[in-house]
Amino acid sequence: MTTENGGCGDQGATLHAVSSAVLAVTRHLSVHEVLQVIVRAAAQLLDARYAALGVPDDEGSFAEFVVEGVTEEEWERIGPLPRQHGMLAAMLKSDTPKRLGDIRREPEFEGWPAAHPVLKDFLGVPILDGEDVLGIVFLANKRRPGGFTEDDEELLTLFAAHAAIAITNARLYERNRELTVVAERNRMARELHDAVAQKLFSLRLTARTAAALAERDPARAARELEEVERLAAGALNELRAVIFELRPADLADGLVPSLRKHVEVLDRAHEANVRITADEAVVLPEEHEAVAFRITQEALYNALRHAKARTVRVSLATEDGRAVLEVADDGSGFDASDASEPQNGLGLASMRERANSIGGELTIEARPGEGTTVRLEVPL
Repeated sequence: MTTENGGCGDQGATLHAVSSAVLAVTRHLSVHEVLQVIVRAAAQLLDARYAALGVPDDEGSFAEFVVEGVTEEEWERIGPLPRQHGMLAAMLKSDTPKRLGDIRREPEFEGWPAAHPVLKDFLGVPILDGEDVLGIVFLANKRRPGGFTEDDEELLTLFAAHAAIAITNARLYERNRELTVVAERNRMARELHDAVAQKLFSLRLTARTAAALAERDPARAARELEEVERLAAGALNELRAVIFELRPADLADGLVPSLRKHVEVLDRAHEANVRITADEAVVLPEEHEAVAFRITQEALYNALRHAKARTVRVSLATEDGRAVLEVADDGSGFDASDASEPQNGLGLASMRERANSIGGELTIEARPGEGTTVRLEVPL
């Protein structure tokens, strides 16, 4: 790739700009965020006044259409999303870039709404995943005279290739998140059946026994009624715990207050002693806090439901520029080196995936009969 001035310094600066833009794209996991970063970076890299990116739908329009260079007020005056016609349709059917001196002179040009900005020089590149067109990214009205160059086309094509990877990863991430939510709700449904339903079944049988004994053995009937009360209290606590875990995490007050509230509720709902020690100064990005909370929730669930721990301690502190979150219990533990252990049932793979999604590291120390420690480290 050459530059306008042919200098190595300009080439290095351009490559650095591309690298920075690609890194900015890959940091975002939401599809909509990815698209916004792409158009903004493309406009800046190629000095274009206008940039846009469209992701087609199956109904002749666009599932997503984001723009750069047009204000919200201007966009409202332009009207609804464009349809797949004219130059947009031609771009979606082609796997090659289009570089035009004046888009208005092209046979495919079909005009635009009255409030639409006037576009002249044009550069459009399809965003491809193999032979599939994920979308199109296009620029218009280069600020420097002369329009878009061959180097501009090469640069935008390179960037579009990275954008395709980012969009695909974002879609996979969102799909995986949906599957994770479904899996967690299925797990909660099993808990309702295994824990609460069993207690309610025992409660019903005990109540029937007490009713049958009420006349001929009042003393035993009274003992059975005491058991009814105990079972009812246990079922109520189990139900409260499951409902609490089904509620989405509310991190509006930050990670530490949310963890304290969660630990307090679990300490009341279970017979185990659940405690927390946390550094109030630990602050993470919103997405990182959500992941840390969910991992803590999963580890606490395993300790209280599976390991039958008597004591569970949660700690959050900083160490060597990293936030360190630990959940340690004195429960039954397991053999972490034994592939036959039902580790998937403990959600360990899901916890590791969550940690990796934010650049964190998850380690699990466990031994049969000696408890388990789950440790999450996240760069500050």
